[in-house]
Amino acid sequence: MPHRLIDLIGNTPLLEIEHRNSSRVRIGAKLEYFNPGGSVKDRPVKRMLLAAMESGALQGRTIIDATSGNTGIAYAMLCAEFRLPLELAMPENASEERKLILNLYGAKMHLTSPMEGTDGAQRFVQDLVQKQGDRYFYPDQYNNDNNWKAHLETTGPEIWEQSDGQVTHFLAGLGTSGTFVGTARYLQPKGVKCLSVQPDNPLHGLEGWKHMETAIVPGIYDAGLADDVLEVDTEDAFRYSIAAAKYLGLLISPSSAANLFAAIRLAGTLESGYIVTVFPDNAFKYLKDRFWSEHDYHIADPFH
Repeated sequence: MPHRLIDLIGNTPLLEIEHRNSSRVRIGAKLEYFNPGGSVKDRPVKRMLLAAMESGALQGRTIIDATSGNTGIAYAMLCAEFRLPLELAMPENASEERKLILNLYGAKMHLTSPMEGTDGAQRFVQDLVQKQGDRYFYPDQYNNDNNWKAHLETTGPEIWEQSDGQVTHFLAGLGTSGTFVGTARYLQPKGVKCLSVQPDNPLHGLEGWKHMETAIVPGIYDAGLADDVLEVDTEDAFRYSIAAAKYLGLLISPSSAANLFAAIRLAGTLESGYIVTVFPDNAFKYLKDRFWSEHDYHIADPFH
């Protein structure tokens, strides 16, 4: 029986998603907000921190990393459990809910330019570590192999087992790319087609996602891994966040909705199959975002 917070990470449920093509193509979504920190980022942070503690690399240093929010929350939660000092760099326009959660966990935050996104947060941390390297331990989620290996060892096997080996397609959005890279490296050898999803332009509104052609490309990203690359417009993600709440009873984040939109669009091109995607987090950290009130709540049902 699990007896520590860190032991509760993983084994999230796979939910069947109703949609118009359900008779011939199934869609399943891994509900990663069932992790104790509320997101998929609990998985890589667990592996990165355990590896650092086991190697002795911390040696009393303060942990520091760049984040769009969810990785930072996972760090803050586990650093609180293990009594480890933590500093985070995060774009200033990250949701207020995320900032509040990080404050409650006791993490020190450095807010960076909203115009530079997570790339700016990365540059801030790299500069700080270069100047004060003896003070910090920098896991660097964008270049740490423990990131994708967490998904190779947990997310991929869970999807395979929960789908009874019936999954035919896997898709996930790209941020650090760890979820896609690790899960695809487990599923592809089993004959599963793996598709990455990214914003359709550099000036997108999908927090934490990267438009790889114009962003700082993570070192763990494998550009040749995807069988295909799908693109999602931010407005479609916003619409599907609202539609998922109204017609599926699911309060999901724009990132989760972007994956959902891509999965349903893919389903429309298939004769049969079982698509599995990931819902990285729910809507609870985005409820003050303006798109909820600026978009039409009378959106037509896109699922039935």
